[in-house]
Amino acid sequence: MKGPISQFIEHNYRHFNAAALVDAAKGYEQHLLEGGKMLISLGGAMSTAELGVSLAEMIRQDKVHIISCTGANLEEDVMNLVAHSHYKRIPNYRDLTPEQERELLDTHFNRVTDTCIPEEEAFRRLQQHLEDVWHAAEAKGERYLPHEFLYQVVNSGVLEQYYEIDPKDSWIVAAAKKNLPIVCPGWEDSTTGNIFAANVIKGNLKASTVKSGIEYMIYLTEWYRANSEGKGVGFFQVAGGISGDFPICVVPMMYQDLEWEDVPFWSYFCQISDSTTSYGSYSGAVPNEKITWGKLDIDTPKFMIESDATIVAPLVFAYILGH
Repeated sequence: MKGPISQFIEHNYRHFNAAALVDAAKGYEQHLLEGGKMLISLGGAMSTAELGVSLAEMIRQDKVHIISCTGANLEEDVMNLVAHSHYKRIPNYRDLTPEQERELLDTHFNRVTDTCIPEEEAFRRLQQHLEDVWHAAEAKGERYLPHEFLYQVVNSGVLEQYYEIDPKDSWIVAAAKKNLPIVCPGWEDSTTGNIFAANVIKGNLKASTVKSGIEYMIYLTEWYRANSEGKGVGFFQVAGGISGDFPICVVPMMYQDLEWEDVPFWSYFCQISDSTTSYGSYSGAVPNEKITWGKLDIDTPKFMIESDATIVAPLVFAYILGH
């Protein structure tokens, strides 16, 4: 028996994007019931939007099996965890003048829509402990992927002294406990990636200590081969960009470039996006375009929910969790 949120959705969401939401949620649920695995990709500023409140429970209940995210989403969930009380919310962000924006910079607040990340408490608290694990690995001649270093920090417990939200609302804490596979393409385009690059430029660390995006693709290839039998792997894309495009390309890469035979297509696809349809953008491309790139097949269940992911994703997750 589904809970009140699911019942409300089924009763009220009958047409247009609302109906697409219900169809996508039911398709996701059916995919799991038939033994399929699911990748969730996180673009945009989903961690700063505190998607962890619903995503963490999805991870704990094994409703997601691998995550692809930007470097910003990887780090910002942890930043919110350790510095939540220092964040500044600005509901009237649309009315800010350039001078008010500069004032935020000068007081060390970096704005993401209606919330500002506090530089000192968020970035610097995490920086110290990441630098510790980077140096420790290099001293032992070891190399790891970006998310593996973050898992080391989280699982060590050194951040617990700073926790300012219930850790059950952090998706990284949930993922670290399960050692959930993560793909983080373009990690260099993040604050922690910039901090690492600065350390390399200063001569404090070697660039090779953190594994590269190519090594993430190799990691994903191995994971996909091991998990795509039977019902296969579905793809649930929250927003667009590199976090979606990078992992979905593993399938055509395997059969076109590696020339492997019998590589299964992604077996479910849903994208939540408020991007303007097409005009050459990846985020705005309709799912059928992915057939021409060898990512999806003719009969792959495909869903497009054109709406705000901060509204839609928690509702889809609530339905899948039976709330």
